[in-house]
Amino acid sequence: MAAQTEESDTAREQTKAEQDVDQVRQRATRDQQRLDSGAVTSPKDLENLQREITSLAKRQGDLEDIVLEVMERLESAQERVAELTGRVSSVQAKIEDATARRDAALESLDGEIASVTKEREVISATVPADLLKLYDKLREQQGGIGAAKLYQRTCQGCRQELAITDINEIRAAAPDTVVRCENCRRILVRTSESGL
Repeated sequence: MAAQTEESDTAREQTKAEQDVDQVRQRATRDQQRLDSGAVTSPKDLENLQREITSLAKRQGDLEDIVLEVMERLESAQERVAELTGRVSSVQAKIEDATARRDAALESLDGEIASVTKEREVISATVPADLLKLYDKLREQQGGIGAAKLYQRTCQGCRQELAITDINEIRAAAPDTVVRCENCRRILVRTSESGL
């Protein structure tokens, strides 16, 4: 925005400087025509007219230098606007790409959530109500994980190795008995890799 404002201000400044040059040029042309026409006969008036033409020529040169300097600044401002516009376009394209990827990821996650929710509903229908209630309570207390795998005598929920007395109790428990970790209180899922 600042670069565009600078560009338009410089363009206006250039237009004004060019108008000033044109006015001086027109006046010098008029004076030269008066001088060439022979209408001025007084030596004093002729001398004044020649002095004014010389002064106007110098003024025109000075104004043309100003126009050139303003034109250089305008060109620089235009380059800056073009560069910044390109950068804005690049950033906008990146934003649009990131937004599209985010939307695709959200759509994928929504599909996965729907699938997992259906799968959970099917599985939870086969689990006894009191066990499901315990699991949901533990899941809420433990940050979303109510049950953890017992792997190589270590609870995968809290990553603590169980004491040998706890291992012996779990080993002695019936396969359908709900066993829990003494450290984090999550339900332990026993597998062939539990180290029992």
